Amino acid sequence: MSASCYVTSIDVAARTTPAMNWWPPYLFAGVRVVHLAEDWSSARVRLRLHRFNSNYVGTHFGGSLFSMSDPFWMLLVMRRLGRDYTVWDKTGEIDFVSPGRGDVFADFELTEERLEEIREATADGGKALPWFENEVVAADGTVVARVRKQLYVRRKQHDGQREPGPASTDPAAAAGHQAKG
Repeated sequence: MSASCYVTSIDVAARTTPAMNWWPPYLFAGVRVVHLAEDWSSARVRLRLHRFNSNYVGTHFGGSLFSMSDPFWMLLVMRRLGRDYTVWDKTGEIDFVSPGRGDVFADFELTEERLEEIREATADGGKALPWFENEVVAADGTVVARVRKQLYVRRKQHDGQREPGPASTDPAAAAGHQAKG
């Protein structure tokens, strides 16, 4: 990453944390970004239990547990790989392990080794569909949920062709070919 890109990344990370905390789905669900690394290598998110995000039996609502984890793998990968890559969320799964009561936390750490795997998998212009996992844990360390996210990652083409997204239904576009007319 160049020095100018790094400075921009630090600036964006510093501005993103408070902006995400005021984002309405997070604000009203009680989700708070408590840490976002300046180099976008890690994040920590907290969810406090209150009447707006509790379910019928008084524990954390499952949708809030999932939403606290939802964007972070995509954001970290997108920011670390840079503008030469298309990164989308593709699939998400959550396994509820135990009732969430009180504050719960989710930690995300993106290693350079993982990024290198993605770069290698997309070097020929193909797509990568990496899976990422994290746990949502209570303050005492009890696992509340396990979350898995799959991303769609592809190195952008610079020959003027439009890059197909993960949900493209056009076989020619998905194969990287333009329709001939």
